[in-house]
Amino acid sequence: MLQRIEDDEAGFPLHGSYHEDFRRVVDAFIENYRVEDEVGSAVSVVVDGETVVDVWGGWTDRTREREWERDTIVCMMSVAKGITAIAFNQLLDRGIVELDAPVAEYWPEFARNGKGGVLIRHLLDHTAGIPVLTNETLWPGAVNDRDAMVEALEQQEPLWEPGTVAAYHVHNQGWLLGEVMKRTTGRLVGPWLREEIAEPLGADYWIGLPESEFDRVARLMPSDGLRLMNSKDSERPEDALRKQAFAQNPEGPWEDWVNSTAFRTTELPSGSGHGNARAVARIYAAVAGGELDGVRLLSEEAIDRMTTMQHYQYEKLQDRHYRQGLGVLLNSPDAVYMGPHAEAFGHHGIGGSIGFADRAERLGFGYSINKMHAVGTNGPRAARLIDATFASL
Repeated sequence: MLQRIEDDEAGFPLHGSYHEDFRRVVDAFIENYRVEDEVGSAVSVVVDGETVVDVWGGWTDRTREREWERDTIVCMMSVAKGITAIAFNQLLDRGIVELDAPVAEYWPEFARNGKGGVLIRHLLDHTAGIPVLTNETLWPGAVNDRDAMVEALEQQEPLWEPGTVAAYHVHNQGWLLGEVMKRTTGRLVGPWLREEIAEPLGADYWIGLPESEFDRVARLMPSDGLRLMNSKDSERPEDALRKQAFAQNPEGPWEDWVNSTAFRTTELPSGSGHGNARAVARIYAAVAGGELDGVRLLSEEAIDRMTTMQHYQYEKLQDRHYRQGLGVLLNSPDAVYMGPHAEAFGHHGIGGSIGFADRAERLGFGYSINKMHAVGTNGPRAARLIDATFASL
């Protein structure tokens, strides 16, 4: 039986419901506000098709004047990569795109400047060799111009032989997958996601957010630990590739950009996804259990393929090991923690949000935040909730 949360039991706005066996997840959620720098957040867990935790609390911005509501959404950053991966793997599942076909088979202009050997799988596993754009005609703020970025990707030369080196295509992966999707289906990732995934599941998740939804968006607030996302002045040699990855970000405070109309509405499938914990947990639960409420997103064969490890390289852009699947990350405890099972898969967002699936437990998990962590991994707040979830099973 689901238990309702009493408004006054935490000392801050707290709402939602939970199965009595999962009370420790609620306690962990409250603990995050007591010992961490939490402002507003939500956590949701679906096990074997049943929502066992759906909790939200705190406030939508640093003024603490407006409470986080049931339908509050927030940018979950690179959580979008995992959702985009599920969408793109639907194309593979339906035979629309072949995994080992050259990208140029679907997008002829992409073959320019030595990219004829880049395969679809290289886009999904971050080995395409174009993690950054070196085109000097691009400008600060070009990241908001999808057409300009796609054209620059057509012109870009690989930095190394495609398929040999992993480097996190932090922005570029989304445009690469999105252009293949557009060429083969006539739809960009955002519309495909809404029509093929979010709406069938009743999942409140968007890539390219309509302005009509802005009133319920929580303000994303960075921490000092994320300064490289808009810093152009670091002189550390190891930061050179990362600086290039963000060279087309707008000048000025990073917080202003990620809360702007341009960012929210743009088709940036690697990072501009807006949603909440409930939506992400439902999407991953549909994959973890094969289906959810009669909705099947991928065949079992497609899920097996998507979650087969492609490599475990020390990727060059963020200098970290990832166990990499086809678009999704596999549980990589030193970088992206998803509980005790190696087979778990999903994607974190820089600053702390995360969504993942655990097929062994038929479990979908989502956590969304607005005050970002000081580290690029999913961090201690998410880990506390994840540990409490698995301890409750």
